[in-house]
Parts: sequence; C-alpha cells; structure tokens
Amino acid sequence: MKKEISPKPSTFRWTVCLLLFIATTINYMDRQVLSLTWKDFIAPEFHWNNNDYGNITALFSIFYAISMLFAGKFVDWMDTKKGFLWAIGIWSVGAVLHAFCGIATSGVLTGSWWVGFEESKDIIGKVDNVGAIISTSVTLFIFARFVLAVGEAGNFPAAIKTTAEYFPKKDRALATSIFNAGATVGALAAPVTIPFIAKSMGWEWAFIIIGALGFVWMGLWVFYYKKPHEHHKVNEHELTYIQQDQDDLPADSPVLEKKFSFKECFSHRQTWAFAFGKFMTDGIWWFFLFWTPAYLSSVYKMDSTQSAFPLFVLYMITLLSIIGGWLPKYFVEKKGMDAYSGRMKAMLIFAFFPLLALLAQPLGSVSYWIPVLIIGIAGAAHQAWSANIFSTVGDMFPKKAIATITGIGGMAGGIGSFLINKSSGVLFDHAHKAWTTVDGMPLLEKYPQYINERLPENFVHDLEKSGAIISDGIDKGYMIIFSVCAVAYLIAWSVMKTLVPKYKVIK
Repeated sequence: MKKEISPKPSTFRWTVCLLLFIATTINYMDRQVLSLTWKDFIAPEFHWNNNDYGNITALFSIFYAISMLFAGKFVDWMDTKKGFLWAIGIWSVGAVLHAFCGIATSGVLTGSWWVGFEESKDIIGKVDNVGAIISTSVTLFIFARFVLAVGEAGNFPAAIKTTAEYFPKKDRALATSIFNAGATVGALAAPVTIPFIAKSMGWEWAFIIIGALGFVWMGLWVFYYKKPHEHHKVNEHELTYIQQDQDDLPADSPVLEKKFSFKECFSHRQTWAFAFGKFMTDGIWWFFLFWTPAYLSSVYKMDSTQSAFPLFVLYMITLLSIIGGWLPKYFVEKKGMDAYSGRMKAMLIFAFFPLLALLAQPLGSVSYWIPVLIIGIAGAAHQAWSANIFSTVGDMFPKKAIATITGIGGMAGGIGSFLINKSSGVLFDHAHKAWTTVDGMPLLEKYPQYINERLPENFVHDLEKSGAIISDGIDKGYMIIFSVCAVAYLIAWSVMKTLVPKYKVIK
C-alpha cells in the first residue's frame, strides 16, 4: 500500500499505545474487583478465611501461567487484531461470571437457581452446612477466575506484539511503560470505585459493571487497529521511523519470518533469563495487588471504603514508574549504550528500591501511611522493572517469536505468583492463629480446641471487644512476605545478567 507523503510525520502509533493503555487498565480493574470486595462483602456471605481467598488467587495465578504459555502462541497464530479481540472478550465474560457465583451456590446447595442476588443471599444464610457453602462457593469462584485468567493471559503478549509492530526498539520501553501504567491506573481507579459500587448496589454489580468495560474496548479495537503499513493514518515519515531498525523487514516484504517452536525457544539462554526474571518478580506485584486491601483490613482494621484513599495514594505513587521508559532511553541515546545494556542498567537501579519493603512492617507501628508509601514506591519500581523486562524480548527476538516468548515468561511469572499467593494465605491464617497472644498467652495455649480447627468468624475481634489484650500474629506473617518481596528483584537481575551478560540478537 503506497503511503501518503506529508511534510510532517504522523503520530498514530501513540493512539495505538493509548488503546493498549486502556485495555491494560480494564484488565487490572477486572482483576482487582475480588480483592476489594472479598473481605467486607463476599467472605461474610460464604464464610471464607485467608486460606480460602489464597487458594482462589493462587489458582488464578496458575491458570494464568498455563494460559500465558499458549496465549503467546495463540496471538502469534491469530495475529494481533483477532488475538486481542478473543482475549478481552473471554476475560470480560469471566469477570461478569463472578457476579453469579452466589446464585449458583444457592442453586447447587438447595436447587434454587432462578433467584435474584439478594434472594440467593437469604437462601445461603439458611443453609446449616458451612463447609458445603465454603467449598461450593470457592469452587465456583475458581471457575470464574479460570475463565478470567484464560482471557487476561492474552493481554500482554498481544500488547507487546503490537508495540513491536508500531515502535522502533529505542522507543519500546517508553511505549511499554505507558501502556503498562494502565496496570497502575486500573489499580488506582479500582479502590475509589469498586467498594462504593459494592456497598451501594451489591458486590455482584461491581463485577458486572467493570466487566462490561471490556466489551466497549472491543469496538474501539475493531475500528482503529490495522498494521502500520496498511493504516491510512500512518504516513510515510512515521512508517520510516517505525521501521528504522536494521533488522526490520520492509512493510510489504514477501519474505516470511521464521517461526519458533517451544523447543527452539527454550534452547536460548535469553528465554530462560526472561522467564526467571518474571518468575521472581511478577508474584510481588500480584501480592501487592491482591493482598494490600486485606493487609490494611487485618493489621489496621480498615474496611474497604476506609482503605480507598490510602490505596488510591499508594497506586498514585506507582505512576512514577513512567521513568522506567525514560531511563534506558537516556542510557542509549546519551551514553551510547546498546538497548540491552541500557535496559539492564536501568533495571539494576529499579531493583534496589523494593529493599524499602523491609521497613514497611517495623515502621508501620508509627503510622499506616509509612507502609502505604513504601509499598507504593516498591510498586513503582516493579512497574518500571516490568516495562523493561518485557522490552528485552523485543530487543533480542524476532517479531514472530515475541508473543510466544512473552507467553513463556508470563507462565513463569504466573507460577511465581501461585507460590506467593498460596503461601501467603496459608501463612497469614497460621500466623493469626499460632502467633497471636491473648493477655500475653499464646492463643492456642488458651484455646487448644482450635489447634486443628478453623477459628470461628471474628473470634479474635470478639475477644478484643470483651477486654482481652490482643497481639495479632498476622503482623509477623506480613513481615515475612515483605522480606521476600524486598530481595526478589536483585536475585532476579543477578541471574538474568549471568545468563545473558551481553546483548545478542536471536535471528
């Protein structure tokens, strides 16, 4: 297709970047609804504890991990436009499905299927078998999370592939950091909208309203997206800029790029470096995303509306991650470094900031704002790190392999997320029960009947209301996980640098 020659370069690539940003924002809002509603609205209805929630989030992570492995291949096969439409369509359906888990629980347990949201709550409240309510509801939410995970797994492979199509290598980290900031904006918008929707309309409508946003985005994608050499809004000057890298083929080249099998992908150290970096660090962001609302509730006794402003401030701080795109570009353009070396130097700088998490719990006794600010800084460092680790794929692999390699890394990150979410749920319940003291005496010494049983709902809270002096052991559980979060990035960077010490492109 012959491009229109204009004296001024067009900038349509940034419109595409905006679409990726919006998709990522919706992605993270859909993912965040459960974490902002389970403690105050869903757990009382279904009798969940930390371990139940941990199981749901951990299995979501493993579903996401497995789906990421195939999502990259799927996007490479379907190509960017159709692949993205399938991904966001599936995850939007999955998001909406959560709303009907209460009705489905009442249907499974009592045969009452054709009821409304409020009626299903009344029906479940009359069921005496608490264990059946827990197991049924958790299973149904796990299924909804499975559908959500399968769809959401396609977002980053498709977005990274789109970025490689529309941006030269030197700009990819900046473009990635911009659309990746959608994760922060989604997390930012979630606490100031979702709890209030849940409180005024019911938790079910929070899932439905946020889930429906994905269907709106699909219409925008159909209307706006084409390959850059096919798009009438991309003129000759912009297309030349996009294709400036020497290893880029001409837009109308008939030569097909070589396809990469999984076996061949895993034969390269670059794949293992990317996968290990994702394994070590993705779970840290997911822990902050899924557990910070519960942290503020468990440690500082805030409900979801009280924690809305602190969470808003926390995620506002993470917007500082935009520097993640600027810093490597500075090293490349001003210091003359190659793209990979500049990126790795920037990532090393970002890897030091999460060490502040070691201070979050000790200083939290002064004010809850201290851990909020520290988690925000650690989250910003993660997002800056994330933008660059994604871009290393485009630096080292041909375009045809980018979505597949991104999927492999996403799978590794999902496995890491599974481990931290599952272990967090188990650890927090164990810490709450085994390390809590009542009037200076270990809780389980005073109430040995609960050694092998669940604590009754609000048991510790009721003891505190009765006048007992409580020291909740869950604080120690969070200290352990914060310590893991603090050192993960430096470990990841060291292994990545060992595997790929110098820039080497895979042909």
